[in-house]
Amino acid sequence: MPRFVVHEHHARRLHWDLRLEHGGALVSFAVPKGVPLRPGERRLAVRTEDHALEYVGFEGEIPEGQYGAGTVAIWDRGTYETVEGGPGGHWAVRLEGARLRGRWALIPFPKAGEGAHLLVRARDRGA
Repeated sequence: MPRFVVHEHHARRLHWDLRLEHGGALVSFAVPKGVPLRPGERRLAVRTEDHALEYVGFEGEIPEGQYGAGTVAIWDRGTYETVEGGPGGHWAVRLEGARLRGRWALIPFPKAGEGAHLLVRARDRGA
């Protein structure tokens, strides 16, 4: 199964990065207010550059002057399966991590700008 990671990223502003393994890279989204935890809750998620697969286990300090400078910690990680769609459009996934278990959807939200999505905690259907 493909992997996911959520990084807690203390950069210029605290945010979380949701990264989903797909096509040999980590498809990445910055989530300023954190991953929604309650069904129906939604948060802005902005598509960022893909990251190398090795980044799935990264924790540490990104030096000043480099892109994303600041402290990065793994907030959660695990595996996921695509339930519907995929990158570039509506993408529903089932996450199986230590903290995050269940379904989330990434829904394009062009009103908020290029690469903007709504990350929605979906109501789980069945097991």
